[in-house]
Amino acid sequence: MNKPEGFNAAIEGCIGVFHVAHPVDFENKESEETITQRSINGTLGILHACLNSKTVKRVIYTSSSTTVMVENSSDIVDENSWTNVDIVRALKNFASSYTISKTLTEKAALEFAEKNGINLVTVIPTWIHGPFITPQIPGSVRSSMEMILGHQNYNMSYPPYVPFVHVDDVTNAHIFLLEKYSNAKGRYICSAVEITREKLAEFLLTRYPEFQKQINEYTWASSEEVKCPRFSSKKLLETGFKYKHGLEEMYDGAIECWKQRSIL
Repeated sequence: MNKPEGFNAAIEGCIGVFHVAHPVDFENKESEETITQRSINGTLGILHACLNSKTVKRVIYTSSSTTVMVENSSDIVDENSWTNVDIVRALKNFASSYTISKTLTEKAALEFAEKNGINLVTVIPTWIHGPFITPQIPGSVRSSMEMILGHQNYNMSYPPYVPFVHVDDVTNAHIFLLEKYSNAKGRYICSAVEITREKLAEFLLTRYPEFQKQINEYTWASSEEVKCPRFSSKKLLETGFKYKHGLEEMYDGAIECWKQRSIL
């Protein structure tokens, strides 16, 4: 990301580009300004390479639900919603620098694309859950498993409504918007399942009774919570895209991966 010119050779001759990388610092070890500037510079550098290639027809950028969820009024957010970064700065919550950098980077990318005639489509996934192949546990999978694992490295908690999407559905949405839906434009929220945290606890107790003790002992966060809206996938579904995986497959896949690593 610090040397975006290094992507020129990889992008040359391509007709489509997936941009899925972003600096992740949930613990705010670096300053917001440092993370945001690195992210924006890297993203715009990649878009410059796409522009210079003369062959790239569409860029699919992976955004985050954090770019739409922190604002003042709406109970249900859609692609017109944007996180209010001033509120995030004032709250100084867990992962605030990540939220701010994701929001400002997506805005910068969309602005650059508009000015330079690049067809940029952004995918906005909620909690990505399911099996994983990385040596480290993905942050969203760890967060999704908190009720089973207990509070560990991250100071997070389930919101009143928990939005999930299977990793394969996120991947398929990227491919669909690049290859199969010619009219793709702008932002698309990608969220397959929303469930209250109480219903989630019931689901986990029923499907995985071996974790009954952990689930029953799990403690919710303080009642003084940031308002968490619900997410509308209407725009994505209207393209003809269909989600293929439910909550069962998400947790089954994740738990199997944890067991393979002798964590559960």
